[in-house]
Amino acid sequence: MNSTTHAAQRLKLFSSALFNHKKTTLFRPAFTRSFANMAATTDVQNYKFNHSMIRVKDPKESVKFYEFLGMSLLKKLSFPEAKFDLYFLGYDAPGAVSAGANLWDREGLIELTHNYGTESDPNYKINNGNVEPHRGFGHTCISVDNLQAACRRLEDAGYKFQKKLSDGRMKHIAFALDPDGYWVEIIGRKPVEETEGVKETDLKTYRMNHTMLRVKDAEKSLKFYQEVLGMKLVRTHEAKEAGFNLYFLGYGDEKQNTADREGLLELTWNYGTEKDENFSYHNGNDQPQGFGHICVSVDNIEAACERLEGLNVNWKKRLTDGRMKNVAFVLDPDGYWIELVQNERFTGQANF
Repeated sequence: MNSTTHAAQRLKLFSSALFNHKKTTLFRPAFTRSFANMAATTDVQNYKFNHSMIRVKDPKESVKFYEFLGMSLLKKLSFPEAKFDLYFLGYDAPGAVSAGANLWDREGLIELTHNYGTESDPNYKINNGNVEPHRGFGHTCISVDNLQAACRRLEDAGYKFQKKLSDGRMKHIAFALDPDGYWVEIIGRKPVEETEGVKETDLKTYRMNHTMLRVKDAEKSLKFYQEVLGMKLVRTHEAKEAGFNLYFLGYGDEKQNTADREGLLELTWNYGTEKDENFSYHNGNDQPQGFGHICVSVDNIEAACERLEGLNVNWKKRLTDGRMKNVAFVLDPDGYWIELVQNERFTGQANF
């Protein structure tokens, strides 16, 4: 049986586990919750941009790369019956924003999804979201203490770059490539002039700053992420001569310097796409696959879903669909998947 057949079977099992409770065993165990500590309603002030999920070919190589960036493997969830594993990585040094918190009470995590067998399939390749005609997801981004030293460390370790600091006119950002070719933007929290001669970089100060998605209609997307998901617009960058705008959204204090934060969402809007009826971005879950979803953890999963139901969102999976009652998926205006999961801090019980 070839790798394409295996991939099709995995996709079929994933879809049926998600949406058809009569035909397959669940790939995530059901769980029960005590409502003693849960909010009776839901408050978007309690929401967190928990993680961004990307599929990977070889988890050993991918985990090694993100650990080299200073992240820690916080949790691994295995689902052998569905033939895949999940790896959750994030910054957990004593000075990290989310240090010591439970998995679902954090922001700025990376979830790596590995479907068994891809690591040995010479024909398996990830869609990184930046190649036409399958553009959509753009990159993740880490902010560092000393930009030049951080980039030099990656170069010295043999990792490749999509853009080095010395390339082009933008000398204040770089893009490294992970083992699957996903772009990882690297930005400094200090002006590049201040860090020019610095030779050292401290991984304990790094942060997973943001995830970038391209959007067709900025007005519709901003309305969705602010009014529906409760995020705040923290910064806008207009590049009129280049024909695009960047919008940074997140939860928490919108006055905090964006480079110092973790768990932001960057929306990139290229002028004119909203006027093209036939234009659409790739959501990462149609073939060829790569990026999977972003995830928001909430205080009360049932109340949050009831609120969203009242706002007439488009659902990929409701809580009531199938047997998997602990997660839901909504669709944003571009069809990107957004997972909703319970923040364990409000229940005192583990989700999985």
